[in-house]
Amino acid sequence: MTADPDRIYPSAYHKSSASCSSRNQSVSAMIKQGFISDPILSPSRHSPPPTFGATANPTLFEIMASDHARDPNPPSACQKKLQERVSEVLSYAPFRICNLWGVGDVRLTLGSRVPDGDTGDPGYRVTVDVHRRVLAARSRFFAERLRRSGPHMVEILECDDVAVYLEAVVLMYSDQLKIKLLGRDVPKTLALLKICSAIMFEDGVKACLEYLEAVPWTEDEQESVVSHLNELQFDSSRTDSILERVIAEPSTPSRADEVFLKLSMGLLQAKDEKARKEMKSLTFQLLREDDGCDKNKIHVSRDTMYHICHRSLSSLVLCLSGATSVDENNRNRGSLMAEIAREADNIQWIVGILIDRKMGEEFVKLWAEQKELAVFHSKIPTVYRHEISKITAQLCISIGKGQVLVPKETRFSLLSTWLEALYEDFTWMRTAGKSIDKKQIEEGLCQTILTLPLSQQQSILLSWFDRYLNRGDDCPNIQNAFQIWWRRAFLKHYSMESRMQLAVYDAPH
Repeated sequence: MTADPDRIYPSAYHKSSASCSSRNQSVSAMIKQGFISDPILSPSRHSPPPTFGATANPTLFEIMASDHARDPNPPSACQKKLQERVSEVLSYAPFRICNLWGVGDVRLTLGSRVPDGDTGDPGYRVTVDVHRRVLAARSRFFAERLRRSGPHMVEILECDDVAVYLEAVVLMYSDQLKIKLLGRDVPKTLALLKICSAIMFEDGVKACLEYLEAVPWTEDEQESVVSHLNELQFDSSRTDSILERVIAEPSTPSRADEVFLKLSMGLLQAKDEKARKEMKSLTFQLLREDDGCDKNKIHVSRDTMYHICHRSLSSLVLCLSGATSVDENNRNRGSLMAEIAREADNIQWIVGILIDRKMGEEFVKLWAEQKELAVFHSKIPTVYRHEISKITAQLCISIGKGQVLVPKETRFSLLSTWLEALYEDFTWMRTAGKSIDKKQIEEGLCQTILTLPLSQQQSILLSWFDRYLNRGDDCPNIQNAFQIWWRRAFLKHYSMESRMQLAVYDAPH
């Protein structure tokens, strides 16, 4: 009886059988490895069948010494790390306990890819004696190759990770696979799943899938999980329960509107101020991330966004109306003022989202038309009302950056309604909150004013000139706009001359 040598490459795992030339190459390779005798030097008919006795199962030291003897070059750092991992796996490998499992009858060689100086791949190999009855019972891959009784020799070459292949073999000796996987990280489990699938170790595949379904993943790991499961092409019945945590039904406008409206109402009515600000910031950030992904963009309708705007504006008008009619000594006045600041902050949040999602034009017009709100605003102490003027500043900054495009009539109406209020509140806006960038507001005002017709620029800037002379730093410094207007009005004169010539000829008949 002779051994059954077989050299296998991972890329050929699922092929039913190898060609004759492939088998001849495998035999030649086994001769080179010394697993079977060269028939020219020693005829096979006179050669005794190879046997793996207790001494044939080398110690870990002997394995490492043998590998070192075959490769006189010192191991690289990558190879040393791989040796350490193989060492760890072999330290608890059950097939090395002869008095428990008996002498191995399959000599299994696992080899990594050939040495490559560019990639640092060490081309490492390890040989172990394992048991045919275990491998054939747990893996259809081995069952197909170990059909005959007696000793066998199998090489699996060009492995991505020798240590993981060895772990898969070790798992075949266990009946409690899930327990063996406890404490593993997700990347290692995915690598093991890939090997178990390749060698058709069904119990190993099942254990890895159950493990992945139960453990948490980081965001980076979830990308890898989805990628691996797609690559391995398991039946959806096996992976649906795993992917449910990351794959949702396609977003529909009605579903997205419903979720966003619910979240927004919760945020606008939240009682804990710290939590409200934190979650507003988080929601805004998440929507900004979504804004760059056209393919998977959340479809929140304009109607939903402006429903929230109108609701917040109505609340703000109600608060201002109530505050103007309350006596200064009334205990409820303080809470009303806090509500004003709260509602103004809510509007700033919504406006920020509208501008980011390129829906802000309608709000500029809506805010410019709030004449009643502007009247109420003038009757409230600046300490409470300055949050409202931040909305105007926010819009001017966006217009100045070209993020919101509205007609000149709307731009002028915005400044006519709210510019005086912004002037009055500027000191408090500048000193009461860290979120205000004085330079940014001034630049936004300059650019917005300079988009208007020259006569309107003059009206606004001459009014500002008088105020600035009397208020100084308590008024926004928009000297840049003043200089540009002056040059436009008095130093540079532009005229439009038509250079188009139109000639009409009779068409030839």
